[in-house]
Amino acid sequence: MTSWEDLRFFGAIARTGSLSGAARELHVNHSTVFRRLNALETSLGVRLFDRLQGRYVLTTAGESMDSGVERVHNEIDALERKMLGQDHQLAGEIRLATTDALAQNYLQPNLLRFHQRYPRVRIELLCSNLFFDLSKREADIALRPTNDPPGHLIGRELARSAWAVYGAPAYLEDRDPPRDEADLKAHTLIAGDSSLAGVPANRWIQARAADTTAMQADSFVTQWSAARTGFGLAVLPCVLADRDAGLIRVLGPIKELETGLWLLTHPDLRQTTRIRTFVGWLGEAIIKDRALFSGQMGMTS
Repeated sequence: MTSWEDLRFFGAIARTGSLSGAARELHVNHSTVFRRLNALETSLGVRLFDRLQGRYVLTTAGESMDSGVERVHNEIDALERKMLGQDHQLAGEIRLATTDALAQNYLQPNLLRFHQRYPRVRIELLCSNLFFDLSKREADIALRPTNDPPGHLIGRELARSAWAVYGAPAYLEDRDPPRDEADLKAHTLIAGDSSLAGVPANRWIQARAADTTAMQADSFVTQWSAARTGFGLAVLPCVLADRDAGLIRVLGPIKELETGLWLLTHPDLRQTTRIRTFVGWLGEAIIKDRALFSGQMGMTS
């Protein structure tokens, strides 16, 4: 009999198109995925994937199974959310998805205070510049800077998130700080790599680079660290950089990069005691710090 575990492995291969992609998604090794797929195909007596140019492509039988597996997966996710929504214990796990910049400099002390008050609640912090799918229980709560939050989630905008240009005193010691955006072409700049191509702040700084940048990184925390070291100027969230004595704000906040800061969850989870308590607690903390998020606490040089 085919188990749900077999279907999970099948679904991961179908979504990612490879054994290695499925292994990363499921947190297992490549050989485990290969073994489970072979066992599933043998038990069913059909080939579920064709191996074409290094990718695993669904056969006709595989496509039929895929549609069924997706329905089962959605039903299980919905059931888990409903059961979690009936949990009235102020204990258990909360999976919080957010950006690396918010996790690095703002959330940690706040999460510590929450833990000290509610020690039976365990926080799993998921950091990425991409959205996690809360409908699939990839996370329970998302704290995100965005002007277009997903319509199927519930939440509210807590603050406006501002961005500005920063540099280290050592970098600026022998250079005139930029007076406007045009002056940035005369400076060494730090930017994001291709993984951040869709992020407005990265597009903004890349458009103002003369030729190449001194450093490219896949996270704004790494860019923040590079700017502190003196590599060059970086465009960073004010909440990350304004309270850093190792950086000086030289331009901004940049109006076109301002976004809302949203705290979101799935409707099925809003009555869960620990989710409701955490959302209310963190929301209150962020509202008190609105000036920090909006860049009003930093002084332009």
